[in-house]
Amino acid sequence: MERGLYLSKLRQEEVMSISSALTHLKENSQRFENELIELLRIPSISNDPAHKADMDKAAAWLADKLLAIGMDDVEIMPTDGHPIVYGERRKGGSSAPTVLIYGHYDVQSPKPLEDWQSQPFEPDVRNGNLFARGASDMKGQILASVNAVEAILKTGDLPLNIKFLIEGEEEIGSKHLKEFLVSNRDKLTCDFSLNTDAGGMPDADTPSICYSLRGGARFLLKLAGPSHDIHSGKYGGVIQNPIHVLSKLIADLHDSHGRITLPGFYDKARKIDEEEHAELARLPFDDAFILEQTGAPALWGEPEYIPAERIGA
Repeated sequence: MERGLYLSKLRQEEVMSISSALTHLKENSQRFENELIELLRIPSISNDPAHKADMDKAAAWLADKLLAIGMDDVEIMPTDGHPIVYGERRKGGSSAPTVLIYGHYDVQSPKPLEDWQSQPFEPDVRNGNLFARGASDMKGQILASVNAVEAILKTGDLPLNIKFLIEGEEEIGSKHLKEFLVSNRDKLTCDFSLNTDAGGMPDADTPSICYSLRGGARFLLKLAGPSHDIHSGKYGGVIQNPIHVLSKLIADLHDSHGRITLPGFYDKARKIDEEEHAELARLPFDDAFILEQTGAPALWGEPEYIPAERIGA
């Protein structure tokens, strides 16, 4: 078969496979919703020792779910804190790419409870939306990924290797994740990873994949001032208040347009090419959309970049 005809046949098969998977998702949508509600009812609050049993219950629930959709190897792997749920399916073969999907099953405390219109761990559907602690951060995203894989496996085949890593400490700083990653480097090897916690759908009909986020840096700065407390009325005009110095240092990290002023900061920053810029410009994250979402009077930031680029590219 000529290469062109082969590729055409392959694309037709891909379209048919996607269509079948979407049909499976629609036909099982009520089951998927019921399963999400079941998971949301588990109060997996990672920062409360009283909910240790609930953390273990949520991990076991997810492990059973991964087995049910066809993962070959599923483990609940202990850490010095809450366990990590791991699952993989490697039937794509050694030459196929491997994707690792990250998620977390822990949630923050729902307090103050008086701010809730419904009970945080009794999911409530209102105006077509499901309200519960963890619904959007991120039990909903976990099951969206798992259900997508199920739909593909039940209606066809997955031409790649897939791994799931679902931790239980994201809401408390992923205290033991780095140690786990280092200890299981070979097991977790992949070509790329997908963090479905970092979405940002502009509306219910526009799915999105977030491939970059703004980073963060932490440091300890010690500022030396007077050796003891002094009266501002007596010395305010001759001794500079350390809080004023610190405020200026923080403010001067950016110029008036938000550009970072630290020397050399941008030296290794990857440039946005024309193709990437054009794709980002197609997104609905324009000035009007962001102003509507935030209620802010105006946008701010480096004028040479569009809003989508300032946010995370």
